[in-house]
Amino acid sequence: MNRKITFIVNGKKRMLDVDVRRSLLEVLRDQLGLTSIKQGCGVGECGACSVLVDNLLVDACIYLAVWVDGKSVRTVEGESIDGKLSNVQEAYVEEGAVQCGFCTPGFVMASTSFVEKYRGKEINREDICREHAGNICRCTGYKSIVNAVEKSLKGD
Repeated sequence: MNRKITFIVNGKKRMLDVDVRRSLLEVLRDQLGLTSIKQGCGVGECGACSVLVDNLLVDACIYLAVWVDGKSVRTVEGESIDGKLSNVQEAYVEEGAVQCGFCTPGFVMASTSFVEKYRGKEINREDICREHAGNICRCTGYKSIVNAVEKSLKGD
């Protein structure tokens, strides 16, 4: 069974006809061509598919697409503006927080959510680690990711 939904993706209004059983991940990748969202574990454990829905971090693999009807979705594709990387993306590059790249888009969205939530508040490295516990990386060892988040909190 299909249903028409209207939502905003990276600032652009979209109207789609979606199968009510399809995940947000499937719709973003297959119908909209947003390939930064990766299918990792498929059960909401690895964070490779992390996106922001109404500025809340969600795992797109276990979030039904019909649930975004009337909402706003942000993916890593929408974080850079006119070719300029976001503060978080720039910090990831500067800190070398990118290895193979598979988990990076999900981590960038988790970090973006964290920075928007905690900028100007007193936090420590443990806070950063705790808030990123839903994202798994097999390449970086996390230190560079935590460094990038710290740098982002000081930026813009």
